[in-house]
Amino acid sequence: MAEEERRLAGEIGRVLDECRLSHAVHPRKLKELSALRSASAADAHPGLCFFAAFTRAVTPLFDFPRRTVSSERAVRFVSAFAARRDEKDAVVCDAFLEEFLRFLLVAAAAAHRPARFRACQIISEIIMRLPDDAEVSDELWDEVIDSMKQRVGDKVPAVRAFAVRALSRFVNDGDDSDITNLFLQTLCQEQNTEVRKTIVLSLPPSNMTSEAIVGSTLDVSESVRKAAYLVLASKFPLHSLSIKHRTIILQRGLSDRSSSVRKECMKMLKDEWLAKCCSGDLIALMRFLDVETYESVGEAIMEALFKDGTIILKEYQSPRQFFASNCENTEGCTSNIQLMEAEAALYWKILCRHLQSEAEAKGNDAATTTGTEAAIYASEASDKNDLLDEILPATVSDFVSLVKVHLSAGPNYCFTSRQLLLFGAMLDYSDVANRKVASEFVNELLLRPLEHEVDDDGNKIVIGDGISLGGDREWARAILELAKKVHASMGEFEAVVTSVIKELAQPCRERTADFMQWMHCLALTGLLLENIPSLWSLQGKAIEPSELLHSLLLPGAKHSHIDVQRVATRCLSLFGILERRPTGELVSQLRQSFIDGATSVRIMASKSLIDLLTWHGPQEVDKAIGIDFKQPNNEKEGLVSINSSNLRDDESIGLLDLLYNGLNSDDSGEVGDAADDESVHSILGEGFAKILLLSENYPSISTCLSPLILHKLINLYFCDETKELQRLKQCLSIFFEHYPALSCTHKASNGYYEVYLYFFYSYHAILVAWCLWKEDELISGNLSSSVQTSDDFDSGEEGIAIRIAAEVAGCPEKKTSAGKSYILALCRIAASINFRPSEQHAIKCMRGLLNGMITSVTRDKELVKELNLMAARLRSLDEHPDEGLSEDQSTALFGKLGLEGNLNIDTSTVIPPTPAPQSGRTATTRRRRVRREVSSSDDDAQSVPLVPMTPSQTNVRSHRTSKTAAMSKITNKTAVESSDDEDGESDVTSDEFSE
Repeated sequence: MAEEERRLAGEIGRVLDECRLSHAVHPRKLKELSALRSASAADAHPGLCFFAAFTRAVTPLFDFPRRTVSSERAVRFVSAFAARRDEKDAVVCDAFLEEFLRFLLVAAAAAHRPARFRACQIISEIIMRLPDDAEVSDELWDEVIDSMKQRVGDKVPAVRAFAVRALSRFVNDGDDSDITNLFLQTLCQEQNTEVRKTIVLSLPPSNMTSEAIVGSTLDVSESVRKAAYLVLASKFPLHSLSIKHRTIILQRGLSDRSSSVRKECMKMLKDEWLAKCCSGDLIALMRFLDVETYESVGEAIMEALFKDGTIILKEYQSPRQFFASNCENTEGCTSNIQLMEAEAALYWKILCRHLQSEAEAKGNDAATTTGTEAAIYASEASDKNDLLDEILPATVSDFVSLVKVHLSAGPNYCFTSRQLLLFGAMLDYSDVANRKVASEFVNELLLRPLEHEVDDDGNKIVIGDGISLGGDREWARAILELAKKVHASMGEFEAVVTSVIKELAQPCRERTADFMQWMHCLALTGLLLENIPSLWSLQGKAIEPSELLHSLLLPGAKHSHIDVQRVATRCLSLFGILERRPTGELVSQLRQSFIDGATSVRIMASKSLIDLLTWHGPQEVDKAIGIDFKQPNNEKEGLVSINSSNLRDDESIGLLDLLYNGLNSDDSGEVGDAADDESVHSILGEGFAKILLLSENYPSISTCLSPLILHKLINLYFCDETKELQRLKQCLSIFFEHYPALSCTHKASNGYYEVYLYFFYSYHAILVAWCLWKEDELISGNLSSSVQTSDDFDSGEEGIAIRIAAEVAGCPEKKTSAGKSYILALCRIAASINFRPSEQHAIKCMRGLLNGMITSVTRDKELVKELNLMAARLRSLDEHPDEGLSEDQSTALFGKLGLEGNLNIDTSTVIPPTPAPQSGRTATTRRRRVRREVSSSDDDAQSVPLVPMTPSQTNVRSHRTSKTAAMSKITNKTAVESSDDEDGESDVTSDEFSE
């Protein structure tokens, strides 16, 4: 039996060696090895001898850890042989497969890494190659599934990847949804790129997995993102995804930084979504994307397809087809013009824009080249222009009629009307008659009143944002683009718009206009002020700057209707930016709106004042209302705390002080009606963050104020009142990430600023480390209350230090590596905080808490020195160092800070531990003697056979060595130090101790 097994193992080994050299011999060798197995099955012990020989022959493969070409060929051959099923010997094949799988399961659970790796690799290959009719017992499949589930958590990435691949064959089974859950859970935590890629490729199509696959389009790895688009193309039809997911997928894919990912996204878009799901109809594809909501995504898709040359324009296609003289259906047909749907309007706009840009590019190429090449480029440009002329409306009158029909069709065609309006920028207005028709149409658009609704009480409600012309910023831009194209002469655009403004302002000046007329006039004024280089452009026009300010803007800011105040406040900001120096009346009105206005008005006033501050500087704005601090070099050294009751009467408060104190206002966190997630807090927070980040651009703002502003931003970020302002949270998070590194590159004007920057950078790092360390508790909601994110910074930095000390005292995991790092980082921050002499209670409290902190970090000698210095510094600041805090005082202090009152306060002097008795023997002599003894015994050691030590013996010897070394280090501390002074060596870095 053993002799026959050795013979078979030799033949199988020979076959495997030949298969390692080339794939070409695999089909022939499979037949040869199958015949050998069939012949062995006819013996007295069917298959047993062959199986034993086979496993002996393939065992060396499990000891080879590297993935070479030859080893991969051998693995594929072994897997193909195990999965091969011959109908003539079906019983033998099935029996061998089951035995071999059980053999692999044992290897998959081995402690040897290469064995686990090869076992999982071969199992995954076998499962992928098995036909659907393979006869394997359910019990064995259950064992395979359970084993692979365990290997998904293996510490070797390659083992995890093959385990996922093996389970992917079972993931579509409805009874094994736990595999899908395991994949989704692993995907969120997996750090290895290949494993994430394998999981994404293995996920089945379902509502539960679509979110994870779409999320993988943002993966940091290019290969994972590419795999996500491959899965979306092959497993998720267009109609199975939500509109939001469709747009997200295309938006991310077409703008990806990797060309291979963009290529995969384009392949999915063209081959699957456009060709298969929409039969090549681009407009039909746009219907799946809701272009009215996701206009930018629709534009990006069309531009990409036009540049790729996928869309071929047919001869009969043109917007002119909508001028149907024989419209059969009277509904949706006005005069002889058929109404156009939103997708078609966007399609024609992008196509015309693409043709125009192509014609300009070819024309430029023709102008910069000569000869035959220039002629070719010129011909191509001419072809593009001819095609564009065939698509666009034949005359300007046709264009105007087309837009007017859609405007009169109601609000459901506003999107289509705006797309068609942009056709006007591509038409030719050199002809006087065309320009006259277009000018009249532009005038009608500028005079077109705001759309509104009437509620149950008969009140008018404006549709749109209430700021832009037409209630929509994009609509206002479309009108602006057409107006500038029609009135392209120097100063003509300003003359036309000011004439319309004068006409609209007449009832406002006469106080006969309602609030909608006011808003319409102010919206057009804002459009004008946004698009002129300076106020000099309005000199000599129908309404000049002074008249505009005093007869329209200032009265509008004082109007009784809040929406009128809001839009007028925005116009005042635009007007102030265009001024060389801000006008006193303008600044006073903005300040008054900021102080007394409604929430939406205060939000707009905050934006306006921030804009004026960054554009003109705080000194110029304050001078406009007669405030001049007369400080040298315009260096403001501090910010004044303001009583809110004095704001209305005190006009000597500077702009910086006013805005800074606006962050303290209780009602500044209210969100306005005009825009979601906007409040005075968010506007001012973003403004001050911008000032700090771009401080070089604002030299008039003193750098001495940066620590105070920074202090306020930290408070704002962790304040409970701003927890719902997600935009502000995101803005400040990015600010905190970039500001410390940016600020440390500049020299500060005093030492305190540098210390504060270091403190802020470290404090932010501590918060991040704390959140990572507390991740499990944050998820479960069982976060300890020893440190609260809503820190009360009003008590100064002393409150932060005491909270840190309380956290150190209450840390439950001081012995773990993460806990030790956390404690050390906290103590370093506390050691860098300065206490004010006026805070005597805080000083005494911190002195008492320092002892516990020092005890927690005794291993870090440098940090112990810093904490001892802090203790000495606090003792010198303590007016009565021998007196401690009473119980009532400590309870009141802890209550103010939101801490528990059971902390141990010990104000006794911190005394360093007394060193143990010291030996006179130097460390250098001891080291040299050990080395001599080792070298002298080398010959004896070589003459004795080496016996491998068991793990238990090794661990015991290691502990003994460590304990002996530690005791020797303690007892010889002084001798070591003296030796270090003589020869520059130390026991701490010796080979013996480092081992």
